[in-house]
Amino acid sequence: MLRSGASRSALRAVNTPAFKVAQTPFRQQFASQLCTAARRPQALAAMKPLALVRMASGMVDKVDLKKEAEKAKETLKATPELVSTESSTRPTFGGEVGVKETHDDHDMMAGVRSDMKTIKDTFSLEGVPREAYWIGMAGVLPYMATSLSTVYAAWEINHAAATGSGFLMNEKSAELFLHILEPLQIGYGATIISFLGAIHWGLEFGGYGGHLGYKRYQIGVLATALAWPTILLPAEYALIGQFLIFNFLYYTDSRATKRGWAPAWYAVYRFVLTFIVGSAIVASLIGRGQIADRIGKLPGPADKIREFRESQVQMIEEEEEARRQFLGSKDEDEEEEEEDDE
Repeated sequence: MLRSGASRSALRAVNTPAFKVAQTPFRQQFASQLCTAARRPQALAAMKPLALVRMASGMVDKVDLKKEAEKAKETLKATPELVSTESSTRPTFGGEVGVKETHDDHDMMAGVRSDMKTIKDTFSLEGVPREAYWIGMAGVLPYMATSLSTVYAAWEINHAAATGSGFLMNEKSAELFLHILEPLQIGYGATIISFLGAIHWGLEFGGYGGHLGYKRYQIGVLATALAWPTILLPAEYALIGQFLIFNFLYYTDSRATKRGWAPAWYAVYRFVLTFIVGSAIVASLIGRGQIADRIGKLPGPADKIREFRESQVQMIEEEEEARRQFLGSKDEDEEEEEEDDE
């Protein structure tokens, strides 16, 4: 801490008008020396002669202690009308102190509106042809209908189990209705997947984006090859498999659109339809999961194939047994004939 009279005089000298009008390099040098003196007593001792010389030259005004005491007793008046959001601000980088800077009032919701506009433009279906739009939306209605019906049938089964009676149908009728919906939803899903693959064949026939040959034909073949085996699976596994296939085809279609193999609106169009179908599948799986322990399972195609193979094996065994009996009876007849001849 600075306690000597020379150091106090040096500090007062910084605030005098005579010192302020001095050249800028001189002010900076003196301020730097003063800061050094505050940290090092040895530097303070070296600055004493310099401070005395400056005081003798008249660069430092004499302090009027009486006026200083009167000023200290004065109370500052509050002037809130002069205070604003910009009155006490100072530029952080560049600019001059006291120069008023203009600050734009930013709309806090502008960023949110900009993001919403970006989302709206990204998923806009304005570029989709009206025919494709309406037919595509109509194409997902059967899927939504079967999904909602599955959820309703599951609710009826749970309601009947809890109260002893159903709302519009009893538990057995609801279970039978659910089993009727299974092949309808799975079969329709396999048909739609095959249709989505066939679209790429149509684009290849029309030469959209050029003729790509097997690169585009294989999309249609793969879609059909993945879709139709799902009809042989149990209902839950078939729905999960078709959900994955729908998402895989959406990724394929979005990549094809990016490469210019399909119209620019096709990726967004496929996203909307895939979202609706995926939601329907998830709803069906949730509804079926609520009654998994209350319903039986009707024999599906796989069960029928297994039953057919078992019947074939049993038929072969019966034929073999009949042939043995026939051969045994024939041998007995021959032996009797030989005995009669003797």
